[in-house]
Amino acid sequence: MGPSRSFALAVVALALAGPAAAGCHHDDTATAGASAAALVAQVPLTGPGFPPDAATAKARLAGLKVEWGRNWQTYRREEFGRYWSDETGAVGGRNGCDTRDDVLRRDLTQLREGDRNHCVVLSGVLLDPYTGKRLPYTYRRASQIQTDHVVALGAAWRAGAYAWTPQRRLEYANDLDVLLAVDKQTNQDKGSRTADKWRPPRREYWCEYARRYTGGKAKYGLSVTAPEKRALQDMLAACPQ
Repeated sequence: MGPSRSFALAVVALALAGPAAAGCHHDDTATAGASAAALVAQVPLTGPGFPPDAATAKARLAGLKVEWGRNWQTYRREEFGRYWSDETGAVGGRNGCDTRDDVLRRDLTQLREGDRNHCVVLSGVLLDPYTGKRLPYTYRRASQIQTDHVVALGAAWRAGAYAWTPQRRLEYANDLDVLLAVDKQTNQDKGSRTADKWRPPRREYWCEYARRYTGGKAKYGLSVTAPEKRALQDMLAACPQ
């Protein structure tokens, strides 16, 4: 039985074992909470071997199809789903948590999670990879943190996602390997621009950015344009040997 099915069955069991169950008391509630937290923790928030190291990223980049983007005029955000979804087989999927909460739990430090809902991040701090800014986060307060698709949805569409099934696009949009918690303004400045048209302001992150970007393209079989490939090669060349 796979982990997703095991999680679902366990959640159903916990729901059925309510306060009216024989012998139920506060210790049972605490045990149930601990079990729920353990179930959430079972689902990895990073794919195996992701992001690839520099050598692997260079090899994968060399294997990507090179062509100009297509169907740019038909792109709509809704093609990738209207909302975050946990109902995919992507990294982090089907663990009972919202995709954005998964990203925050993975990327924030000084993390404080909810006592009852272990998916929810109550507070934490992001060291923004794109700028180096230190950004605090508090639940239910306005935040300068957004969730970025490293290869933007519009860019993925032009690189081949236009031909995918709706479920495949939903999977891509919610795959934690594709996502990063980043500075809101920087993410908005980036928009759907590709690697040849935008690089993180913080030069020290170029290597990992190119590794993540190339890894995402290779994972989903997306193409690159010739200028995009050259930009990624330049950034990967700056990686420590």
